[in-house]
Amino acid sequence: MSDLPSVAVGGSQGAAVGDYVQILKPRVMSLVVFTGLVGLVLAPGHLHPVLAAVAVLCIAVGAGASGAINMWYDRDIDAVMRRTMARPLPAGRMNPGEALGFGCVLAVWSVVIMGLAVNWVAAELLALTIAFYVFVYTIWLKRRTPQNIVIGGAAGAFPPLIGWAAVTGDIGWGGLALFAIIFFWTPPHFWALSLYRAGEYERAGVPMLPVVSGTRETKRQMLLYTLVLWPVTLAPWLLGIAGPAYAVCAAGLSLRFTGTAVQVWRDGTDRSARQMFQFSLLYLFLIFSLLLLDHVGGGRW
Repeated sequence: MSDLPSVAVGGSQGAAVGDYVQILKPRVMSLVVFTGLVGLVLAPGHLHPVLAAVAVLCIAVGAGASGAINMWYDRDIDAVMRRTMARPLPAGRMNPGEALGFGCVLAVWSVVIMGLAVNWVAAELLALTIAFYVFVYTIWLKRRTPQNIVIGGAAGAFPPLIGWAAVTGDIGWGGLALFAIIFFWTPPHFWALSLYRAGEYERAGVPMLPVVSGTRETKRQMLLYTLVLWPVTLAPWLLGIAGPAYAVCAAGLSLRFTGTAVQVWRDGTDRSARQMFQFSLLYLFLIFSLLLLDHVGGGRW
């Protein structure tokens, strides 16, 4: 796949259960599941609790399948990056074929069960999400363009739209608004990480924005994306699916997120970038938590 060092394969003992869990990227999966759940709850209409649980489970399994296939394909560059070299494949605890087969089986079954149990619109969106993450982001964009995160970030933005479609059977403006929040949040989130991991990405041959365009341009674009998030996060209120209390809190969070980008712009060290990356995770979690609280409270909280 590349000129990077070859990667050891799993030993005769085989991979442990924990290794199979790890290639599902459980930390990423948790945020995916949460945003998918919020999309499902906010959607107009009703879905039986059992079917709702099945829909969320399928979203989780589909996300895990994408992560497993991603780790299979990226095992060569994972081996030369400090934050990923301990993963099961580059560490030699799992055979590549095991990871690929595991991911493919999970992908197929998550889509089939979503279609049979919930509806085929949600299943088609789930299939599109998995295919987009694997083929568009992992295989096509990640190693070719600094826009890998911008375009590829759409894969991580689909879960709330899938949750919405699970209830309504279609794609509504509310679901698209939730999609847009994650889509525009993704670039500043990952570029903050890439600022203090730029050396690792360069060694791995991944053209992240700081590697290709430099630190200053990356910081400029991060700041611009946080400003775009202001109207984007207010869209649920403008569309009537969230109340004014959400709008006020979302505006405050967006102001704080922009503030972290300003600190990164001014700071010549990695400290502010690390802080922005950590806050970005909290930011997205709180935005979707506010949407959930607003819905549960009927806009009166």
